[in-house]
Amino acid sequence: MPSQIRVDRIAERIREELAELFLYELKDPRITGTYVTDVTVDRELSHANIYVSALEGIERQEEILTGLNSAKEFIRRYLAKQINLRSFPNIRFHWDATPEKADKIEKLLATIRTDLPEEEIDQEDEDSTPSDEHESTNTR
Repeated sequence: MPSQIRVDRIAERIREELAELFLYELKDPRITGTYVTDVTVDRELSHANIYVSALEGIERQEEILTGLNSAKEFIRRYLAKQINLRSFPNIRFHWDATPEKADKIEKLLATIRTDLPEEEIDQEDEDSTPSDEHESTNTR
């Protein structure tokens, strides 16, 4: 069984190769604008879970996953040629909703900031900065 470091390197290499494949090789309009957010490979190198997202968001989830699943064998063969492994893992595509969730959180934080009066924002900034007394005691 390969070490976790090797598994992580293989996952990173798969992610890099997929990025190039999505940009330059795949011509399927269903996959346009898709990017890889993460790749995980199990310890036995039998499965690679590929997490994807798109700029348009979750509206295109079904279309993108359908396109990727229809090109799954082509993608696997392409990756197997690029990455020299004795046996290449089966690939599975999953939708990653993290970018949409992060955007939603950012919008919520922005609305909270706009709702707070200026004095409270200034007070929070002063509370979070370290004072000179604490810095001088830590310099020994």
